[in-house]
Amino acid sequence: MLTKLRRGARALHRNLRGAKMVARALAATDHPLLAHIIPMRRCNLACTYCNEFDDFSKPVPIEEMYRRIDKLGALGTSVVTISGGEPLMHPELDDVIRRIRANDMVAGLITNGYLLVADRIQRLNRAGLEWLQISIDNVNPDEVSKKSLKVLDKKLQLLAEHADFHVNINSVVGSGISHPQDALVIGKRAVELGFSSTIGIIHDSDGQLQPLAEEERRIYHEMQALEKSSFTRVNAFQDNIAKGLPNNWRCRAGARYLYICENGLVHYCSQQRGYPGIPLEKYTREDLRREYLTEKSCAPHCTVSCVHQVSIFDSWRAPQHPADVPSVSASNGLVQIE
Repeated sequence: MLTKLRRGARALHRNLRGAKMVARALAATDHPLLAHIIPMRRCNLACTYCNEFDDFSKPVPIEEMYRRIDKLGALGTSVVTISGGEPLMHPELDDVIRRIRANDMVAGLITNGYLLVADRIQRLNRAGLEWLQISIDNVNPDEVSKKSLKVLDKKLQLLAEHADFHVNINSVVGSGISHPQDALVIGKRAVELGFSSTIGIIHDSDGQLQPLAEEERRIYHEMQALEKSSFTRVNAFQDNIAKGLPNNWRCRAGARYLYICENGLVHYCSQQRGYPGIPLEKYTREDLRREYLTEKSCAPHCTVSCVHQVSIFDSWRAPQHPADVPSVSASNGLVQIE
């Protein structure tokens, strides 16, 4: 009973903070709503469709992470999601979470879940984590992905027992997923355990959109019925992506959404690394305002749902114009995934 009351109180607090941030987002446009920050590019898995990991990188030093988080706080960022790689491999992840909360920002985490045990979940509670997402790709592991329900179900049970933060389980359909019907099994298991459930359309290893086949579309629409009503459901975008159709929208990446890589550079997103390519420490409100108005050529076939979500706030205002010459060159070692 005490656990249920504690979780209910924390959920109410999250909802109240969320409502305040929505009101602030509607009132002003010169601050980021969501930032993804990478403390660790290394991952303990090697899913073939993923272009966001390696098997050798060292963790970003904690003092550098503090500087980056404080800068996001100074820019007025609402939510910071820790991603990777596999962020649970960072030895000082709890301190990263605490620093996000100390800057009055919502702290989220995207993980493959493999490293979760009861004590680790309780440490995340104490650090102040507010939400966590695990993407599960199939029921049984295969050569494409080891993020399977068979392997992770015990981890989900531990989360249901110990986590005070919100948990979302994301399943996927699309390129490389051999059994699209697995998404329904995963989604139903998530709901059974008291978690929210979402479905995404996966890009291939080159970041390319692949339209869904008939069976994949059927599974996708059935999964939508499992999703709880929330702002994360931007179905108009996903429905077009499922059909391979372009979306006509104003992408606010680089302004309302920031992707900060392990080198501390600001990018549009994980699939458009290299632009604008400015160090976060030098990023200003002038940069936010410029990118807010910059039209992104990759937007029509974009599959990055988190950028869709934050851009919804500004869909009716501030028409955009074509981008100027990119601020970085290929010689910098940054890659645009087209």
